[in-house]
Amino acid sequence: MGAGAPSPNLVHASCVSFEGRGILITGPSGSGKSALALHLMAFGAQLVADDQTQLFSAQGCLWARCPKAIRGMIEARFVGLLAADVQDQTRVCIAVDMGHTETERLPAMKTISYLGHPIPLLHKVEHAHFPAAVLQYVKGERLA
Repeated sequence: MGAGAPSPNLVHASCVSFEGRGILITGPSGSGKSALALHLMAFGAQLVADDQTQLFSAQGCLWARCPKAIRGMIEARFVGLLAADVQDQTRVCIAVDMGHTETERLPAMKTISYLGHPIPLLHKVEHAHFPAAVLQYVKGERLA
């Protein structure tokens, strides 16, 4: 890796934790990563990282934490940088790809792998219920 190259375990993603279950939110700039994180935080999730998330493997699971330089900050587009209470790290249980929009009413199960750990994957849903549905997903299991 050349000088200035990003660490292989640093991803362009936001991450929140709800009751110890991490939600990794990926996607291009402007796709709604921080907005979804803020919605989830309004429902009781804690910020882990915004925009840049460090992934690591431990205890047979995928974990996320925040780079020190941006700890405790989240961007609210058109509002500014906001301070937030944080959780130092969380076990990643699900990923949400805000760069792809779900078109199926009952989508097939999808997964994505990070550092050799497959995790469930959801695509962005452009309906008001989406943040609540993501939290319900991590509280239980998807039935079908």
